[in-house]
Amino acid sequence: MFLTIQAHQYDTHRHLLDDMYRLRKRVFVDEAKWTIPHENGREIDRYDTLGPAYLVWCNPERTRLYGSLRLLPTTGPTLLYDTFRATFPGDACLAAPGIWEGTRLCIDKANLTADHPEILPVRAFGLLLLAATECALAHGIDTIITNYEPHLARIYARAGLPVDELGRADGYGRFPVCCGVFELSEAVAATMRRKLGIGLPLYRHAHLPSGYRAVSAPKTPETRKVAAHA
Repeated sequence: MFLTIQAHQYDTHRHLLDDMYRLRKRVFVDEAKWTIPHENGREIDRYDTLGPAYLVWCNPERTRLYGSLRLLPTTGPTLLYDTFRATFPGDACLAAPGIWEGTRLCIDKANLTADHPEILPVRAFGLLLLAATECALAHGIDTIITNYEPHLARIYARAGLPVDELGRADGYGRFPVCCGVFELSEAVAATMRRKLGIGLPLYRHAHLPSGYRAVSAPKTPETRKVAAHA
């Protein structure tokens, strides 16, 4: 299932958040070799103190984490402006209420393999991207911006999520860092579901009716396993 954890829900989902910080440390520090602060096996930065929303993918009991993503409004401090300003043109304005920044997207491959061996990592990223798109639309967000390494563009394309690259810059690591804009809509979400072979929305906001269906593609066994009830 996929659910959002907002600031007023942090205490309720403390276990999931702790697992998320540990996952981020393994993915970005241990595997990707990013030079970023970490402590006690957790990767937490100052943007985690600003009350972001987290999209998490977990089991129905909410005890086991499969993936996560951090969402921050661009009307406040963001990594894009504070750290990666060189990745987009100087005259571009990417701060508005409907534009949010998506960062720290990661998958727990070990947990996913143990519980869902039929879902390969590349597909898992696609499912998390689809859930993020549905989540954003449910909460009135029409644009997500993010920084990414060039090879990730292939994963976006495979998931059916179009990205508009505004620019890129060197000097942040082994590879250039790109700045991408995702313009979101129900049509984009429907295209992603068709591309991924998903018959039901993965993310369902609490205010959407229980019978909500955004596309009439057939249900699959995988859909039944990962479809969310937020």
